[in-house]
Amino acid sequence: MEFDFAEEQPKLLMLMYGLIAFVAVVGGLLLLLDAVPSWFARRREAQLVAASASGATLPRRPKQREGMFAFFFLLPAVLLLLIGLVVPAIRTTLLSFMDGSSDNWVGLRNYTWMFSEDSIVRVLINTLVWVLLVPLVATAFGLLYAIMVDKARFESVAKSLIFMPMAISFVGAAIIWKFVYAFRGEGQEQIGLLNQIVVSLGGEPKQWLLDSPLNTLLLIVIMVWIQAGFAMVVLSAAIKAIPGDIVEAARLDGVSPWQMFWQITMPSIRPAMIVVVVTLSIATLKVFDIVRTATNGNYDTSVIANEMYNQSFRYGQNGQGSALAVFLFVLVIPLVIYQIRNLRQQREG
Repeated sequence: MEFDFAEEQPKLLMLMYGLIAFVAVVGGLLLLLDAVPSWFARRREAQLVAASASGATLPRRPKQREGMFAFFFLLPAVLLLLIGLVVPAIRTTLLSFMDGSSDNWVGLRNYTWMFSEDSIVRVLINTLVWVLLVPLVATAFGLLYAIMVDKARFESVAKSLIFMPMAISFVGAAIIWKFVYAFRGEGQEQIGLLNQIVVSLGGEPKQWLLDSPLNTLLLIVIMVWIQAGFAMVVLSAAIKAIPGDIVEAARLDGVSPWQMFWQITMPSIRPAMIVVVVTLSIATLKVFDIVRTATNGNYDTSVIANEMYNQSFRYGQNGQGSALAVFLFVLVIPLVIYQIRNLRQQREG
């Protein structure tokens, strides 16, 4: 097929404008964060050298100028925070009190719809199941694996194997596991690993992703498979950070492995476990890719993030989609606050 430059010219121009804007933004940030501070640092150094050579009193920077410098360095981050988070959050909150076309105010009708519509209640229940199971199961598997391979001969290789799924995107992982759950009609050769195992054991193949609530649990397996590596790495580092004299003293006291786990290991790694559980809870609340790729939210598998997308972009109900987004934001805030307080207490302790 011959390339028609005249027909593709608008697209090429748009691509060129995008590249120019990208270079301008990146170059501007580099200028603000590197060149300008370096210029002020060299200027200050020259002043100090001149004052030292002349024997004069070293010049002190006025507090007002220090405040200006601080404001100058914080300004880019504050602007990005306003543009990327604060303004969209305020706009989404306002849209949640409006109708689907965002023309008329409807008050709390969208929030009432959220808790009265059976399909949306199912979405909320699915999200709750995800948040309850994924952090606990992934953390449990990560902790078990970290303890099993600790100080083993091929520890690095064993850790790499379970951490490898972290390098795969959620979409890629969902596609992989769709092949695992794949179904072909009875009497045909099964290409799905799970159905092939069932058939080899004398069972009948089935469409695993069609039956609720089993399909939701099978999607949760994908998330656990991805996040168990993260939990393992953090908890393994926490286990290795336990002081050796404490472990040695416990062994001299004759504690059993079970007592060692509950009385020494668990109290020592508790802060790391809290970080892992909270981080996984936040990631699970926002899960979208796995559900979207594996089932498209059908067969009672949808979660808040997926339903928010459907309402806003598929059904044109901006108000209902915004209400779901606000509700998701409200669910995440307590976890973020708790995480910040926990990290602050660890730093102060």
